[in-house]
Amino acid sequence: MNEAPPVVYLARHGETVWSLSGQHTGLTDLPLTERGERNARRLADRLEGLSFKRVFTSPLQRAVRTCELAGFGAQAEVDRDLVEWNYGEYEGRRTEDIHAERPGWQLFRDGCPGGESPGRVGVRADRVVKRLREIAGSVLIFSSGHFLRVLSARWLGLEPLAGKYLLLSTASLSALGYEHNLSQPVIQLWNDTNHVGS
Repeated sequence: MNEAPPVVYLARHGETVWSLSGQHTGLTDLPLTERGERNARRLADRLEGLSFKRVFTSPLQRAVRTCELAGFGAQAEVDRDLVEWNYGEYEGRRTEDIHAERPGWQLFRDGCPGGESPGRVGVRADRVVKRLREIAGSVLIFSSGHFLRVLSARWLGLEPLAGKYLLLSTASLSALGYEHNLSQPVIQLWNDTNHVGS
């Protein structure tokens, strides 16, 4: 009997004041809100019974704190490649405000002036995918929404642009895996928020 292929679980950090207001939060190191902390704790219940060979987190406090509250702080390794998209001049701005001066702008197509292009984020994601595929066992990752969307697109062999189709809520859980073998990457679970309260 063949062993089941490994699964990569993706946990998006809990709510921050900027995720609540719709402001682009790249490298600004914001804490979780009270509800963000509560929902991060609920991730612990959602992940109960699962075991992981490795646990990785973005160095930003919203991911690190979510990881700690979910019960994996002692096991987690910080991976700088998991940091959120660098939004450059668009840091702290809302999409509708950017559209007022740049109609038709799309993050996953156009990137950000003074920040990262989709290709640059894709290169970071590719490094993460390469490392993940070398681990014999399931992995848990704590990071931010836009980076995790690009990571998932690259897992499937799609361009970073495909991340625009993969919406992620705060404190959500998703899973990347394989259909039959390691040459057939798939999304097994996406944007599960059943554990999250209001």
